[in-house]
Amino acid sequence: MSEPARVVTLPRSASPSPDLAISTLGPARIASPLAELLDNSRTSEHYVDEDDKVLLDDTLAGITARGVPASELPGMEPCGPRRRIFFDPAKTRAAVVTCGGLCPGLNDVIAGLVRTLTYHYRVRRVIGIRNGYQGFVPSYGHDVVDLTPESVRDIATDGGTVLGTSRGHQDPDEIVDCLERLHVNVLFVVGGDGSMRGAMRIAATVAERGLMIAVVGIPKTIDNDIPYIDQSFGFQTAFSHASDAIRAARVEATSTANGIGLVKLMGRHSGFIASYAALARSGADVVLIPEVPFGLEGEGGLLAHLRRRVQERGHAVVVVAEGAGQELLGHDPDADASGNARLGDIGPYLRRRIGDHFADAGIETSIRYIDPSYAIRSVPANPYDSVYCVRLSQAAVHAAMSGRTEMVVGRYRRRFVHVPMAAAVSRRNQVDPHGDLWMAVLESTGQPVAFA
Repeated sequence: MSEPARVVTLPRSASPSPDLAISTLGPARIASPLAELLDNSRTSEHYVDEDDKVLLDDTLAGITARGVPASELPGMEPCGPRRRIFFDPAKTRAAVVTCGGLCPGLNDVIAGLVRTLTYHYRVRRVIGIRNGYQGFVPSYGHDVVDLTPESVRDIATDGGTVLGTSRGHQDPDEIVDCLERLHVNVLFVVGGDGSMRGAMRIAATVAERGLMIAVVGIPKTIDNDIPYIDQSFGFQTAFSHASDAIRAARVEATSTANGIGLVKLMGRHSGFIASYAALARSGADVVLIPEVPFGLEGEGGLLAHLRRRVQERGHAVVVVAEGAGQELLGHDPDADASGNARLGDIGPYLRRRIGDHFADAGIETSIRYIDPSYAIRSVPANPYDSVYCVRLSQAAVHAAMSGRTEMVVGRYRRRFVHVPMAAAVSRRNQVDPHGDLWMAVLESTGQPVAFA
């Protein structure tokens, strides 16, 4: 789903250029087995031009502000098959591991990796690592599984991951020891920013030992908060199902006198799911996201706004991202196994404060609270995300077989690109409070710019 075009202020100067250079294991000297597919008379040749790049800036103002020749403009390597590859497919073993929380599309990615490795590159063996990074460590006792096109044929119809997953860090030396024992040449890591930081440590250990093992990531985050990537896989499925929760909340709210629907959605640090779901279902009266602080008290606060909305319309629906309003909860967060701060639960807190406010105002209300988070994480990918996952997996295989390493694949400006892992975890992609997406949300809900 594309965001609506709006008039924006042109930048006065360009932002600093990130380091977008991609690491390789060495020169690619082996002719690609895809030559038969790409060079015959029935299809057009579409190898990637090694000298091409997808520009970081997509506006004349941004490009002009760089003040450099076109050849020096910052950009990313395009994804796709290379004429020459680094690994000999007949002698290559690949491993796939899924890490972190669930997200729609994980099984699609696994199946896509296996099919591309087997059908097109004719890699002899693909191994699935059980239960995330734990699967590499002998003390956990997890087995490995051989992945074939037959074994993954129908897995995309189910949610979750057939390989299992886990959170938390593991010793990179033990992981690389396992890769050596299994004679793995290519490791595909499907996970979020914590998993990609772990993959960077694995790649560093591989380099320290002088091994020729490619480490390539397919970034996974249901919150859509990875920089230099337009959308992460599973995001469209997630906000689609989240919009159904908003519809249910609106039905509940309109079916009772002075009814209020309260929906808590995913979004620890970024409010993309809440914003897109609210736009998909125009029943929300208020959307609260981590990027925009809000106050509760006073005539300009959230509570008074809800009271007025209920008095005017007879009901109201509030959508809140899980990371919104953390400053109101007054707790000292600890960290989970992945190193992420544990959030306070904003949903029940808002439910209590809204109920108290209406009671103090002498207004009888009924609050319907919906938290569909785990139900959404576990669903299969919708057709759009399924296609996206397959194409990401194909791009990851092309990159790995060409010897690229310590990088992830994604789509930027509608082109599939290579992104260094360091850049992919350098910051979070967030909703711009001054951007057109948030403006669209404000127009849709009719809420004020700020609750203060």
